[in-house]
Amino acid sequence: MKKDLFSPRRLVTLLAVAGVLTLGACASKGVLPTADLTNARASITQAESAGATQKAPVELLAAREKLGQAEAAGRAENFVQARRLAEAAMADAELAERKARAAKAQDAAIELGRANATLEREMLNRKDAK
Repeated sequence: MKKDLFSPRRLVTLLAVAGVLTLGACASKGVLPTADLTNARASITQAESAGATQKAPVELLAAREKLGQAEAAGRAENFVQARRLAEAAMADAELAERKARAAKAQDAAIELGRANATLEREMLNRKDAK
C-alpha cells in the first residue's frame, strides 16, 4: 500500500516542524542590545569626566573603538557580536576611569608629600632662627 505524501497527519507534522524552524530562526537573530550600547556610552562619558583623556588615553580609545564596532554590528543586525563588543567597550571604559582616578589620587598624594616637606623645612627654619 502506497502512503500519501500529503496525508493530514504528515501535513500537520510538516507545518509544526516549519513553525519551530521559523521561530528558531527569529529567536537566534536576537534584538539590538540597546541597553548595552547605552551603558557603554555612559561608561565612556564617565571615564572622560574622570580625566581618562589625559590619564588613560589608550584604554579610552579602545573603549571608543569597540563601541563604534558594536554600533556597526548592530546596524548589520549581528546582535550577538554587538552585545559582546558593547560589553567589552564598557569594560575598557571602566578600566580607563579607574586608571584615571588612580593617577589623580597618586598625583594628589605626591603633592601632599611636597606640601608636608615644605612645612617641615619652614618649621626647621623657624627653630634655627630663634
